[in-house]
Amino acid sequence: MTNPIEEGTAERRGDARIRHYQLRLARPVEEVWTALATPAGLREWLAVAEPFEPRLGGAVVLRLPGAAARGRITAWDVERVVEYTVAGRDRIRFHLEPDRPAGTTVRFTHESADDRDPGWRERFERLLASVEGGIL
Repeated sequence: MTNPIEEGTAERRGDARIRHYQLRLARPVEEVWTALATPAGLREWLAVAEPFEPRLGGAVVLRLPGAAARGRITAWDVERVVEYTVAGRDRIRFHLEPDRPAGTTVRFTHESADDRDPGWRERFERLLASVEGGIL
């Protein structure tokens, strides 16, 4: 079995650091979408998302321990692409693709001015556990 969390490239574009991951989940796209693009799903593995306006341009605040990242939903294509751009120029993007026979591949991009890794691998392990464990 292949590793379900594959770290891709890390690159610089101007002042931004771009990180890429690819995730393979053994669940259908609609279940993975719920984990990535709903307040209930995000709460299970990333942050409390409140407010959360599920549409292009909608407000979103990701409430992490000790901090609140305010921003907008800057891409919204139901069950395909969701992107959050928050204060500090951070941008996180999830692109979902059906994977045979009934799984999903998620191509993830994080763009930030900060060089340090915010712990994506650990967060993705929580995402896998919640989606594949049927928590949502």
